[in-house]
Amino acid sequence: MRKILSRAVTDGLSVTTMGLGGTGLGNMYRSTDPQDAYATVHAAYENGIRYFDTAPVYGFGLAETRLGEAIKSLPRNEIVISSKVGYDLVPIPPSEMTPQLWDDAPPFRADFDYSRDGVLRSIESTLKRLGTDYVDMLAIHDPDEAIHFGPGEDPYARSRFREAMDGAYLALDELRLQGVIKAVGVGINQWQMLSDFVVAGHFDYFLLAGRYTLLEQEPLSVLFPVCEERGTKIVIGGPYNSGILATGAKDGATFNTRVAPPHVLERVRRIEDVCDRHGVPLPAAALQFPLGHPLVVSVIPGARSVAELAQNLDYMRFSIPTALWDDLIAEGLIESGSPLPINAAA
Repeated sequence: MRKILSRAVTDGLSVTTMGLGGTGLGNMYRSTDPQDAYATVHAAYENGIRYFDTAPVYGFGLAETRLGEAIKSLPRNEIVISSKVGYDLVPIPPSEMTPQLWDDAPPFRADFDYSRDGVLRSIESTLKRLGTDYVDMLAIHDPDEAIHFGPGEDPYARSRFREAMDGAYLALDELRLQGVIKAVGVGINQWQMLSDFVVAGHFDYFLLAGRYTLLEQEPLSVLFPVCEERGTKIVIGGPYNSGILATGAKDGATFNTRVAPPHVLERVRRIEDVCDRHGVPLPAAALQFPLGHPLVVSVIPGARSVAELAQNLDYMRFSIPTALWDDLIAEGLIESGSPLPINAAA
């Protein structure tokens, strides 16, 4: 087993620099065979990954249930699990199920609930699905109602910030003070609202999906300096920007869950050209780039099979010459102030 480095989230809690994101275990976009899900978790552990992220809404409980089944034979004290609060899973008749993000999911509807009682119920259900008596890290999930917005759109168009702070945050903070959980965070697809959360409470980490990547570095100048002042670490979800940094700039490539617009395709083509000159796969550069920043403790690409996991591990361990990063900066393809990775994973 090859070792993967760890970075500290808090004084008493560290995570491996590569974790396993749980959306694939929850049948995101398409169904995952349960045996493949279990094998993927075990392969992750065997390859040195000790950090697993999940959430109740991923497959309406399916991802947590599958992760729980998989870790039964693993030493619980050696792994870190993060989950989330903010969605209430409401049972519905199968006839009321509508096409959605989660394929072949159990018959539930996800309603937002950031109240104290809602959070405590959510945690109790999470523990049952995981089959464990504690979760290490808990994040307030999607306080912008999972908005995916483009240039010119308002990231505050739907905001549950006040509900989240008055209900969920106070409940999680109390559990942290009691030692029930080790870290409190926010998991969201934008950085703007995190700029409000970071000064409104004491957050150990933010799970930022897709906004600090090889393609986007907007948080560098506004969010990250405040996080550094307040000791809030960053976990990067969606390091491939929901697809395009894994597939490259091909027809139909997705960016922020939508078909990539022409200007994004062109930028990715230029990044690919630089990667090709240095013999570096685009996904390898995409996975390793965020870890150059000292605030970033882990990147958590999803995987729904052992083969996908192995490919991500290969990308994370790929040796990338410094000249690649230098050329990307020189050509204006990444921000000049971006800290650059050195031996990011192993």
